[in-house]
Amino acid sequence: MLSEEIVTLDWGIKNRLSRIIRPGTGRTVMLAVDHGYFQGPTTGLENPRETIKPLIPYADCLMLTRGVLRTSVGAECDLPVVLRVSGGTSILRELSNEGIITSVEEAIRLNAAGMALSIFVGSEYERQTLLNLSKLVNMGERYGIPVLAVTAVGREMTRDARYLALACRIAAELGAHLVKTYYCDDFQKVVGGCPVPVVIAGGKKIPERDALQLAYDAIHAGAVGVDMGRNIFQSESPVGMIKAVRSTVHENATVDEAYDLFCKVRNESVPSSSA
Repeated sequence: MLSEEIVTLDWGIKNRLSRIIRPGTGRTVMLAVDHGYFQGPTTGLENPRETIKPLIPYADCLMLTRGVLRTSVGAECDLPVVLRVSGGTSILRELSNEGIITSVEEAIRLNAAGMALSIFVGSEYERQTLLNLSKLVNMGERYGIPVLAVTAVGREMTRDARYLALACRIAAELGAHLVKTYYCDDFQKVVGGCPVPVVIAGGKKIPERDALQLAYDAIHAGAVGVDMGRNIFQSESPVGMIKAVRSTVHENATVDEAYDLFCKVRNESVPSSSA
């Protein structure tokens, strides 16, 4: 009976992961819209419903909080959801002092395909966040729900391959099924030392071409996809940008090809002036 339960749970985790990472390409375009849980009404995300709706057709997965899911995503949406379950702090305080803010039962009620939690390796609250991750993995595996560990980086941390490889490997060792981290030089060393799939964070808003270069470089260094937010919804053409990112991730488009697609969609959306 016990072995049958383990097999069932393993299948459930694999099935949910296959919803997050597309089996056809082995890659994913995740749309991160969970910024408000510590930043408040982030620029471009003041009205989550208006931001999210036009982007849904081009995302493989949504990463968001339960509050935004309930209020801003229609129940007819069939995209898988990775539910943000860590928090409890804001940009006004020490961000690393996070806790688990919801339950696995809530994730099940919301039909989540995964749960996301931040870890802060090297911070004052490192131990607390790593134990939170371990606890969440235990909870998730009991019900067949995979866990995405986010390697959050404080202002004092260096985002280099040595640090990020350390953080990603620790997350995997503690049982995370996916890891979200930042791109850096020698990123292949980060991926090579992490035995679970890695997605990259988009980070702060940068020029569209630079963001596409970031996605391209990460994919070709071994990442399975991106979890991008501000570089999509703060773009002058959010739909154009997510389409361009998608072409890079799933269609192996070059940076030039992806940027041309972005420009085409952006230009088509600009109303022509009347004579």
